[in-house]
Amino acid sequence: MSPIILLSFLLGYFTLLIGVAYFTSRNHSDNASFFIANRNSKWYLVAFGMIGTALSGVTFISVPGAVGKSEFGYFQFILGNAVGFIIIATVLLPLYYRLNIISIYTYLERRLGFWSYKSGAVIFLISRTIGSAFRLYLVAIVLQKFIFDAWNIPFWLTIVICLVLIWVYTHKGGLKTIIITDTLQTVFLLLSVVLSIIFIARSLNLDLAGTFEAVKTSSYSKIFFWEDFMGTKSHFIKQFLGGIFVTIAMTGLDQDLMQKNLSMKTIGEAQKNMFTFTLIFVIMNIFFLSVGALLYIFAQQNGIDVAAMKTPDHLYPEIALNYLNVVPGIIFMLGLTAATFATTDSALTALTTSFCVDFLHFDKKADQNDPKLVNQRHLVHVGFSVLMVAVIMIFRLVNDDSVVNAIFKAAGYTYGPLLGLFAFGMLTKRAVADKLVPYICILSPILCYIIDINSLSWLSYILGFELIILNGLITFILLWVTGKHSLTQTKF
Repeated sequence: MSPIILLSFLLGYFTLLIGVAYFTSRNHSDNASFFIANRNSKWYLVAFGMIGTALSGVTFISVPGAVGKSEFGYFQFILGNAVGFIIIATVLLPLYYRLNIISIYTYLERRLGFWSYKSGAVIFLISRTIGSAFRLYLVAIVLQKFIFDAWNIPFWLTIVICLVLIWVYTHKGGLKTIIITDTLQTVFLLLSVVLSIIFIARSLNLDLAGTFEAVKTSSYSKIFFWEDFMGTKSHFIKQFLGGIFVTIAMTGLDQDLMQKNLSMKTIGEAQKNMFTFTLIFVIMNIFFLSVGALLYIFAQQNGIDVAAMKTPDHLYPEIALNYLNVVPGIIFMLGLTAATFATTDSALTALTTSFCVDFLHFDKKADQNDPKLVNQRHLVHVGFSVLMVAVIMIFRLVNDDSVVNAIFKAAGYTYGPLLGLFAFGMLTKRAVADKLVPYICILSPILCYIIDINSLSWLSYILGFELIILNGLITFILLWVTGKHSLTQTKF
């Protein structure tokens, strides 16, 4: 693949997004449109566009790559995700709409107290910053290798270019713009996955029926794993339950994806959005798993040594960019770019919203659209972009996949306390020792980590995705033990 072809494609892609941003923000660029899109979003656009946010560039290359080791076992987790999305639609969304909130963490202030509220908001800011920076870092490595190294452009400048382009098309319209751009990017993502299947199948001389049969009869198509509950992470119950609670915590209690749901006029539209999104999400992941099976079949038939690769994540880009022709390579870059930037632009907007509402208290101002507040929001948006560059460069300096993955896993730990805080607020009428909550939110992941690294030796048990359940449960118990008294009245 010629770097100039890929660069031209990338520039054309962002030109399209910037054009969309211009038309969506030229009449509305105030805080109301940035934070909640004036509560006038179309549910079907949000439902479709959320796919691009939920499926990052890491998912785009990692799910197919993981098929070689775990077969279609990841689909057990996806089934749990689907149940989690339904719980979000029927339990959490009605709560958020009833309270008429912009930041979902303001619920914690109303129910538990000031420090609980700040703890929840800080957890989100840290987790989303690390998670989004990590995702962009992994994809930037691909862009660096196949595009920017040709002109000896340093890695830090590659990151800055990416974030400047994102900032250009999000800083005015915010969520109002992102709902449209995410819809476009999801179209590109879906198109990329479907066309990848077609191109790989043609390279294997398979028609539609033959492709389906090849995937079905391959050694990669096993879905359900019931063996060795204690000693493996792939058991159905672990994957399914983990999928449910990871979704509740990392979607339902995450400002990023919930902000889009809160941009609609009514709870009914928000629920239709979630149900539709769930169906599309499940289908898309079936496509990703199928791509993975076809990639491994292609590798076997063409003598590609997957074991020699540093990570299975390299399989998809390796075949798409080095073994297929120009069009499949561009299609791959289209999907990877769409998945990555749909996640990053949404995260920057959500981080800006959370900071402005949860720490600068824009929602309590007499005029939320005061030009001074709009300028302040712009500065916050730039600030998080700079912070993202700094975090990514730290990943680059570490330059150790095991350490970087450990950092990313640590970000996942922090959602456990959020799960415990919201569960405590919604399932009990007990008050918390509010000043102790920040310490509980730090202690719980530490205890969870200790249990995780020792669970095999202590209990002959390997923790998988259900780790977040344990994390939330420890938080819940600590909140209960340190709680002072029961609430006599509650509106929640």
